[in-house]
Amino acid sequence: MKYIPLSIPDVVLLAPHVFGDHRGFFLETFRQNDFDMHVGKFTFVQDNHSKSTKGILRGLHYQIQQPQGKLVRVTYGEVFDVAVDIRKSSPWFGKWVGHTLSADNKAMLWIPPGFAHGFYVLSDEAEFSYKCTDYYSPKYERSILWNDPDIDIAWPLETAPVLSDKDEQGKTLASAEVFT
Repeated sequence: MKYIPLSIPDVVLLAPHVFGDHRGFFLETFRQNDFDMHVGKFTFVQDNHSKSTKGILRGLHYQIQQPQGKLVRVTYGEVFDVAVDIRKSSPWFGKWVGHTLSADNKAMLWIPPGFAHGFYVLSDEAEFSYKCTDYYSPKYERSILWNDPDIDIAWPLETAPVLSDKDEQGKTLASAEVFT
């Protein structure tokens, strides 16, 4: 596994070594001791899996208490995945980083606690799987507007995104609860 820090170095791209031949492929998706060495010591307590269709945008989500670190990957299809640093004390506060994750490239993205997260579905369908460092807690969940001009994410939109009611009601970064 290659661990590649992105332009916000706390967000790390994981590029697995894929062994393949005419029968198919094999790859290791997680190894605790390597993750500890290259990213940090985190314990994962919950795994999630979602399915979405083309044009759906989910995010930008976070939990203001019980913040979740997420190790995300796409098992079917393709998405543009985004992490936004919402830690006031960080030199990257309000900055974003994005990467295309797909079943073909098999890349994963580590998004640490203190970040808002979202993704936009590029393929006809996509299945998205992720490990979390804390449990989901609806009472602490928050959403930042996907198109906040102060963040200015360069989403690769082909049409207007399909949003949930919750995401349509997201706050701007300037008015959102953030981490110190």
